[in-house]
Amino acid sequence: MSESFDIAVIGAGIAGASIAAEVAPHASVIVLEGEAHPGYHTTGRSAAFWEECYGGPGIVPLTLASRDALDELGALSQRGALYIARSEQEGELDAFMAQFAGTGVTIDKIGRELLRGIVPGIKPDWTLAVSEPACGDIDVAAVHQHYLSTMRREGAVLRVNARVEALEREGDGWRIDLGPAGEVRAGLVVNAAGAWADVIAGLAGAARLGIQPYRRTVAQLRIDPAPPPDLPLVLDLAGEFYFKPESARLWLSPHDETPSPPCDAAPEELDVAIAIDRFEQVVDWQIRAVERKWAGLRSFSPDRLPVIGHATDRPGFFWFAGQGGYGIQTAPAAARLAAQVLLGTGSDAVTARIDPLAYAPARFGARTG
Repeated sequence: MSESFDIAVIGAGIAGASIAAEVAPHASVIVLEGEAHPGYHTTGRSAAFWEECYGGPGIVPLTLASRDALDELGALSQRGALYIARSEQEGELDAFMAQFAGTGVTIDKIGRELLRGIVPGIKPDWTLAVSEPACGDIDVAAVHQHYLSTMRREGAVLRVNARVEALEREGDGWRIDLGPAGEVRAGLVVNAAGAWADVIAGLAGAARLGIQPYRRTVAQLRIDPAPPPDLPLVLDLAGEFYFKPESARLWLSPHDETPSPPCDAAPEELDVAIAIDRFEQVVDWQIRAVERKWAGLRSFSPDRLPVIGHATDRPGFFWFAGQGGYGIQTAPAAARLAAQVLLGTGSDAVTARIDPLAYAPARFGARTG
């Protein structure tokens, strides 16, 4: 005889763990994770930072509303960020700043002299930057473990090696076939499956929303001189690279977005080479070794905003997916908002300035495929 729950959350990465922690005090919850360990894919491969501008103005409300919770967890450490640009990009830099006017982010334009003092060895053609002093590093493992422990404390059950093979609507609920791991029943299914979100929708008979996984590559470099420990996160205004110090090493990404099927992503040598080439055009530091490299999948909806809400075409199916690369930095507010929408409760101090309709799946209309 299968176990029965009010809610089955599919996926135990940051999305699944956080929403489970929020709804577990109000319902019986099981979290189903296809891998042997929660967070194996995207959550466990993040070069995470909390960065106010990341994802654009549509993500800012979730980011800002998450700051206090991440601070209270002790998961943030001060870093600062710089979007750097060449002199011919000044118009683009001004437009970048203008789009965040009135959003609540704290950014300033700085020139060559100040930039050279912040990033020693930066090459002469980089003359402008947008400074974002509030940016911080995130202890991803601490945030994820907080939500996993909270959901368990509130009574949620975690099942690993529980890959969903079929979803069948039975009356007002669901029968979830886990293959060799058996089956469970639930009144409502939460799709927090990350790169597999559209696959799960298809199994449930819901319209796929076009959530596309993209591969992102990061390499850890040993450089000479070692990066200053107070070096900010440095991003290219054109979105072609970013780098940041990490334990006397440097984490470098070509900011790649290569469409990928949902999979156990692996880095491509070409992407690492592209990252190094772009890096060498920015600073005069010497690369001594590529010590390790990895890749993860960031999954975006067609408008690059998260999808949070009840499916319009399939009763009992709830979307919590499409968090892109900002799922960790927005987790506290996004999970709180998702739980409020799912349970039909009102907003609170965390979500008061967030419009749930901005992220509702209904914005996509009827989709198939």
